[in-house]
Amino acid sequence: MLTQVLSQTIAGLVLLLAGAGAVSAGSFQVNPVRATLSPSQSVSAMTVSNTGTAPTVLQLEVSSWSQQDGKDIYTPSREIIATPPIFTIPAGGSQVVRVGLRRMPDAQRELTYRLFLTEAPAAPKSDFQGMQMTLRIGVPVFVMPAVTPPTAVIWKLYRTHEGVLELGLTNNGSVHVQVANFKLTNAEGKELVKQELSAYALPGQSLSWPVKGFPAPVSGVNLRVLAQTDKGNLDSGMITIESK
Repeated sequence: MLTQVLSQTIAGLVLLLAGAGAVSAGSFQVNPVRATLSPSQSVSAMTVSNTGTAPTVLQLEVSSWSQQDGKDIYTPSREIIATPPIFTIPAGGSQVVRVGLRRMPDAQRELTYRLFLTEAPAAPKSDFQGMQMTLRIGVPVFVMPAVTPPTAVIWKLYRTHEGVLELGLTNNGSVHVQVANFKLTNAEGKELVKQELSAYALPGQSLSWPVKGFPAPVSGVNLRVLAQTDKGNLDSGMITIESK
């Protein structure tokens, strides 16, 4: 379970949330921060709470979520319905948002979407001269297939031309994997480095990350990757560092 605190810092900022705890964004909170639908559960609910001292207006939009070359891609979609589409929450109040599926789940593969909550800017005062800032956050929505096979993840370690150690993950399964952190150990089980991480690898996709604060060993050295994910603890076994 992850909890992220979001700051209202940049106009139109998009923050992609992970985990299943409560998330604070400016003066409102969303709980939980991930919706999971399935053939047996076609509707999910989340609560948006206004912790500020003034009313806030939010608008909902749904996009299909895919990945290409390690980048997230969003396309407007009508396959998920989110209601109410626009609403006002008074100071100290809350609003229940319901997310439902408009199509049949895929029998073999997870469907992935993002529900974006966009804060409407308040009317500025007559003497206002600064830049008004709004916040947009994206909540993952997953639609599980009828049958979920075991997690199928392949880990790779590369030494780049710049001498940086890079960790690669390929998700060969039919559902996403969210990595919270990973550590590298040697053959004797000694921990060499640990790195916090919050990243989703969608089905059939590959991602990679530089290993920070750890000098890259030469190619041919064997290390083990131990990762904490939303699918449990994953162990790569001993893998050989390759040149890239």
